[in-house]
Amino acid sequence: MPIQKVAVIGCGLMGSGIAQVCAQKGIPTIVREINDEALKKGLDRIRNFLAEGVKRGKVPQAQMDQTLANLSGTTSLAELKDCDLIIEAVVENLDEKRKVFAELDRVCKASTIFASNTSSISITAQAAATKRMDRFIGLHFMNPVPIMKLVEIVRPEVTSNETYAAAKTFAESLGKVTVTAKDTPGFIVNLLLVPYICEAVRALEGGLATKEDIDTAMELGCNMPMGPLKLLDFVGLDTTLYIMDTLFSEFRDPKYAAPPLLRRMVTAGFNGKKVGRGFYEYTK
Repeated sequence: MPIQKVAVIGCGLMGSGIAQVCAQKGIPTIVREINDEALKKGLDRIRNFLAEGVKRGKVPQAQMDQTLANLSGTTSLAELKDCDLIIEAVVENLDEKRKVFAELDRVCKASTIFASNTSSISITAQAAATKRMDRFIGLHFMNPVPIMKLVEIVRPEVTSNETYAAAKTFAESLGKVTVTAKDTPGFIVNLLLVPYICEAVRALEGGLATKEDIDTAMELGCNMPMGPLKLLDFVGLDTTLYIMDTLFSEFRDPKYAAPPLLRRMVTAGFNGKKVGRGFYEYTK
């Protein structure tokens, strides 16, 4: 199953990062967004990320030019019909993902592999919207995709050996290190990370310490590269809340229950760095 052309559905923070690393490795990559405005915003994000790398001397200008030459965009799913691999990176909502994959299943060639970048939603539940469950897999990239080395491969029982091998080879061809998990909520990373973040928010809500001291304690006391509340801002409070609710719904374990403070902040629209305000304030 040689993967020679890739599509990424969604060009937000995660989708643009996935598209960028694919294009940087010389793979023709097409990104699909719901409208021209969102598409332009996503492609501009990639362009700006690369331009900053050139400015800092980390990315040669020729590499930036070639990466952009490998990228194209569309607002039509039908234009992805000849892709060998399609990676979905839309909103964390099962119904939305199933809708996208059901339509892709109708227009794509039979050999196309479908992959979801979900951080918590069942891969099997998404695959069931298609007639190619054996060619369906989870590829969970970490944020920011161009920098983070890990990809979680989520392999349901229905995924064929050939699909798994192709997905693993592809992820490693991007320079990523892969780990493989069963199709259970949260997989490896979020299964372990979410209770840690929950406790940090509860500590702040309970008045244990300031947000700065909580983050500093974990950064310097446990050698974490980023404190839990800063990390929450970076990932997105709304995204993390959705993951917490998914895990709690599945396991009914209090350690996954979203703290009330987090839910109030999401209701207020304080979703983290992407909107300029979360636990901290940011200049866009």
